[in-house]
Amino acid sequence: MKKLLASKYWWLSLLIVLVGINYLATLVHFRLDLTQEKRYTLSAPTKKLLHELKVPVTVTVLLEGDNMPAGFRRLSNSARELLQEFKEAGKANIIYKFQKPGNQGDTTGAFSMDSLMRMGLKPTNVRVKVKEGEGEEQRYLFPGALVTIGNKIIPVDFLQSSKVSDGDPFSTLNNAEALLEYKLAHAIQKISADKVPAVGYLLNNGEPRTYNVYDLIQGTLMDNYGFGFVPIDSVPVIPAYFNAIVIMKPTVKFTDAQKLKIDQYIMHGGKVIWLLDKLDASLDSLMRKQSDFVAFDFGLNLDDQLFRYGVRINPDLVQDLQCDRLPLVVGNMGDKPQMELQDWPYFPLLSSYTGHPISKNMDLVLSMFPNSIDTVKATGVRKTVLLATSSNARTLSTPAIVSLNSVKTEEDLKTFNKANIPVAMLLEGRFSSLFTNRLSQATMDTLAGVYKQPFRATSEDDNKMIVISDADIATNVFSQQQGPLPMGFNQFTNYQYANRDFILNCIEYLVNPSGILETRSKDYTLRLLDPEKVENEKSQWQLINIGVPVLLVVLFGFIYQTVRKRKYQ
Repeated sequence: MKKLLASKYWWLSLLIVLVGINYLATLVHFRLDLTQEKRYTLSAPTKKLLHELKVPVTVTVLLEGDNMPAGFRRLSNSARELLQEFKEAGKANIIYKFQKPGNQGDTTGAFSMDSLMRMGLKPTNVRVKVKEGEGEEQRYLFPGALVTIGNKIIPVDFLQSSKVSDGDPFSTLNNAEALLEYKLAHAIQKISADKVPAVGYLLNNGEPRTYNVYDLIQGTLMDNYGFGFVPIDSVPVIPAYFNAIVIMKPTVKFTDAQKLKIDQYIMHGGKVIWLLDKLDASLDSLMRKQSDFVAFDFGLNLDDQLFRYGVRINPDLVQDLQCDRLPLVVGNMGDKPQMELQDWPYFPLLSSYTGHPISKNMDLVLSMFPNSIDTVKATGVRKTVLLATSSNARTLSTPAIVSLNSVKTEEDLKTFNKANIPVAMLLEGRFSSLFTNRLSQATMDTLAGVYKQPFRATSEDDNKMIVISDADIATNVFSQQQGPLPMGFNQFTNYQYANRDFILNCIEYLVNPSGILETRSKDYTLRLLDPEKVENEKSQWQLINIGVPVLLVVLFGFIYQTVRKRKYQ
C-alpha cells in the first residue's frame, strides 16, 4: 500500500477505486428510514404487488417544470422518491418519468390539457413567478399521474379525495403526499389485474334504478368491478360468485324469505354493504310541500337482522353544525323570493376519527338526512366507526319533523352538544345467523340438497360488512342541463365531496384481499416552524448559522498550525 501511494501513478489507483465504489453503489441501493412515521418505507402489500408484476408498467408524473410553487415541488419530489422505491421493488417492470403537460391546443405534446381533462384529471390554478422582476402569472398544474400498460391508461389525481384543510394549502398537499403510495399502488394493481371482483346490486325491494344512482352504478361499480343486478325474488340463493352485494336504499319491507337469502349469503362468506334510510325524508319532499313535514319509518323489517350482526339504526334524524350549504328563501323583494346560501344542519359533513384506512386522510363526506347508529353486543364481532359527525351535533327523535328553518335561536344552537355520532360502521368477525333454530328440516334439506348451500348457523371464517345509515351518501343529483352529476357534488357551491372515494374504499376493503388499502393509514406529520419563535429568534439563529462555521474553520486552522509547529520545531 505504501509503495502504491509513493508511486507517481497513485492518483490513477485512487480513481479506479472511486469508480469501483460508484459502480457498486449503482447495483446496491440502501437507505435507512429514520422518520417516526416510516414515510420512506413501502408497505408489505405494495412490495408484494411490485414483486409479482409480470409486465412493465409506466408511470408518467405530470408535475414537471420550472417555477412550481414550493408545495407542489415538494409533492413532485416525494413522488420521485416513492417511484424510486417502486423501481427498487419492481425492477425492470417499473418505468417512471416526469413530464410537463402541453399547453392548451398544443398537439405536439404527448398529453395536452384537453386530453388530461377528458381522462378526469382536474387542473389546479396557481400563481407562479415568471422571471426575476417580471411579477407573477396564472398557470395550470395537473397534480397527478398516468399509469400505463400497453394501450390501457389509468389517471391518478393526487389531490382527489385528500383531506382539505381550510386556509392551509401545505396541510392539504401533505395529506395528498400521505396518499401517494396508496393511489399509485392501487392504480398499478387495477391496471395489471387479470380479473376483477364481482359486485351485485340487490333488487325487488324498491331499490332505485334511476339517474340518481347513475354515478354509483355506471361511474363506480361498472367502471371498477364485474357488475350484475341481483333480483332477490328471482334467485333461490344469492350467487356465490358475487364477492359483495350492495343493498341500496330499499323502500319496501323485506320478507323472511329474502332475509334468509341475505343471511346465508353472509354466513357463506359473502360481503354486504347496507346503504339504508330508516326514515322517509328527502329534500324533494320538503321543496314540494314548502312547509314542515314528519319523516316516517319505512318499516323495512331489518332491525332484528342488523341487531344480530351487532348494530342498530335508530329512528331519528342527525343534525350537525358542520354541514353543507343550500339556497334557502331569506326574504322577498316585491313578489320575488330572495335566495341565499345557508348552512343546513340536515346535511351533515361527516369525517372519521378512528384512523381506519377506509376513511383516513379523506375529505369530508356529504350526507343527507342521516340516522344515528348504535352498537349492540354481538359475540366475536368487532365494530369500527367509519364516518361520524363533528363535536357539534344532535339527534331529532321520532316523530322527526323536518323544517326549513330548524335552527332559529341561540338556545337552539346550545342543543348541538353531541359529538361523533356514528353514521357508517364496519363490522368484522364471525357473524351469527338470525335463523338459527328457526327453520324447518324441510327448508334446511332444500338448501343443502337442491340449492347446494347448506344452512350455517355462523360464518365459517371471519367476515366483513359495512352498515351506512344514509343511502343518499351514494346518490347523485340529476341536472337538466348537465345530466347526472357525481355523487357528493353540490351544484350550488360547485364543491366535490369525497363520497365516491368513500364508497370505492368500502368496496375495496371488502373484496380485495391484497391489503393495498392499508397504505391509506400512513401518517405524514407536517413539522412546520413556529412563526412566533422564528420572528423572535431570527437574529440569534442567523448569527449561529453564519458564525459557528467560521469559528470551526478558525479553530481547526489554529489546532493544525499548533500541531505542525510542535512536530517540526
